[in-house]
Amino acid sequence: MPLTFNMLLRDEGIDPTNVRLLRHQQVSKTGLTPYAIWRDDPAELERYQSAQPSDRRHYFRGKYWAGFVVPPDGSTLFVGLYELFGYADVAPDWIDPLHRHTSAQIGRELDIYEYSRLPNFDRYSGCLKIAWGDGKRSWNQRAHQQEKSIVELTQAFKEPEFPGFTSFICNLGALPNIPASWIAALSAVRGVYLLTCPRTREQYVGSAYGASGFWARWQSYLATGHGGNEGLRSRDPSDYQISVLEVAGSGASANDVIAMENMWKAKLQSREMGLNRN
Repeated sequence: MPLTFNMLLRDEGIDPTNVRLLRHQQVSKTGLTPYAIWRDDPAELERYQSAQPSDRRHYFRGKYWAGFVVPPDGSTLFVGLYELFGYADVAPDWIDPLHRHTSAQIGRELDIYEYSRLPNFDRYSGCLKIAWGDGKRSWNQRAHQQEKSIVELTQAFKEPEFPGFTSFICNLGALPNIPASWIAALSAVRGVYLLTCPRTREQYVGSAYGASGFWARWQSYLATGHGGNEGLRSRDPSDYQISVLEVAGSGASANDVIAMENMWKAKLQSREMGLNRN
């Protein structure tokens, strides 16, 4: 029988019927994620978590919250168990750590919950992952109704391993939040990549053949939204999904990489049915 998160709660003397599971998975317009907030400043993640909609008060007034964030690999990482003591109206000058909105800009009444982290669970923070299920399921659930299997338990927090170039998929806006080891890998190679627009469902094939490889090339999209490409410049800015189509060999010249790029344009017909203009 697999170990479950509810087993862990019971072993620590916590009744799962009193626990709400909160999986923080939103992404801001700038690409910031709750995972990146927690990784860089756990207190800011707790401040973000403390604000919840007033019209869901009947749900969030449980005795305990179990907080989880979503790393770049899409897993569900435990960050802490919290005991609640009450709530109050959100202050007018409160600023959302994720979206950087004031309470007035959010346009929805919020409660700020007072809680404290239970130290008995600190040893699992950043070390325990559970199987949440379908990624589209509700981000907040009742623990006793969900037997979440524990899929990983390590001795210390570590960033997710780089998935490999052919498995790498990321939104451009989220690039600043990826682990340093991923940035190093993407800086070390050149090749051909694909941008897809979630709004128009169009695609663009590009190549990286300069110093610092894919990473340096993609930074120009973050800076300008189009990277100097005519087809992208004609569109409203979009948070394109980016992936690697092919990695060039270490001895490949710039012309070799461009030839690879042209072959992918022909294969995907990105000139005829996409955003490529040459």
